[in-house]
Amino acid sequence: MSDTPHSGQGEGQEADADAASAGDGKPGKRLSGRAKVILLALLAIVVVVGIVWYLRYESRGKFLQNTNDATIQADAVTVAPKVSGYVAEVMVGDNQDVKAGQPLVRIDPRTYRAQAAQAEAQIAQARASADAARASINEQYATIAQAQAQLDSARIKAAHDAAEVARYQPLAASGAETREQLSQLELAARQSAEAVRVQAAAVAMQRRRVASFAAQLRQGQAQAQGAQAQLASVNVDVGSTLIRAATDGRIGDKTVTVGQFVQAGTRLMSVVPLDKLYVTANFKETQLALMRPGQPATIKVDALDGIELKGQVQSVSPGTGAQFSLIPPQNATGNFTKIVQRVPVRIAIEASPDARRLLVPGLSVTVTVDTIGAKGQLDRLREQQKQLDQRGR
Repeated sequence: MSDTPHSGQGEGQEADADAASAGDGKPGKRLSGRAKVILLALLAIVVVVGIVWYLRYESRGKFLQNTNDATIQADAVTVAPKVSGYVAEVMVGDNQDVKAGQPLVRIDPRTYRAQAAQAEAQIAQARASADAARASINEQYATIAQAQAQLDSARIKAAHDAAEVARYQPLAASGAETREQLSQLELAARQSAEAVRVQAAAVAMQRRRVASFAAQLRQGQAQAQGAQAQLASVNVDVGSTLIRAATDGRIGDKTVTVGQFVQAGTRLMSVVPLDKLYVTANFKETQLALMRPGQPATIKVDALDGIELKGQVQSVSPGTGAQFSLIPPQNATGNFTKIVQRVPVRIAIEASPDARRLLVPGLSVTVTVDTIGAKGQLDRLREQQKQLDQRGR
């Protein structure tokens, strides 16, 4: 009899153990009231944050277009000589700041100075030739005056001889004078008339020689002008042997050394105008609908962690970057895969002088443009298109 109670007690304990083991597999604990309040509060916060984010996105966020496909750029000036020659002096070093007009490189000018001296000699020679022609003209005028005087004398003598003939003709007819005397006077008159014609021809010839000397004078003057033009050109070459900076900036990519022979147009170095930096941001074509010049921009430079610079959209490229590549794409070749194109946008940088000194071309940046100023323009475009469609119908 004593075994029966013990047997029942063991079965009860086994049932409790099974229940406990079943409870371990499927916990039956419920959340407390405090835990429910915390979860509801978190859910409310998430809902509120989502609503705030959506409202902010609809009111402003969707108008902020950003891209990290952007770099700082500058319109660097390539320094190249206008003339060929040996480099006599290099006056700047790598990465040196220069001012506009500052000498950079000097090319040996002796060859060009010799050419200038030769041109000056040609000018002197041409001027001497012109002076000689001018003197000949003056001398010719004196010769013409002398010939004219001889012509006048011949005319006076011819008139006298003609008068003598007229006077002796009645006398010879009356027998007061002999026929031989009249014949001699007539011969003298004819000779005097011929002398007048000869002297007149001499005067005409001397006058024509003036035109010849005048042509020589003009030729000498033209030669002098040609030599002066040549001298001016050579003087330009002499001045070009000293290469100066075209703008303020910093020297970069310097490859020239003293003693090097350089050809005209050879790249020697570059001057980077660091005070005229700008950003070229390549936005996707789907981001450009509301982008306009003058819109504000925010610029984050990777090299300046945590610093935001202000900017302004200056212009939008008239074509995608692919269109201005060396080999633009031809989509009509048969194998076509549509990809989102990117369009370069130029953005001016508004930064303090201290910040500008830290910026150099090529740095990576992230640009965000606020296009809210163009809000509603797409709706107006759609309305205009509808009106055009209605007119077409």
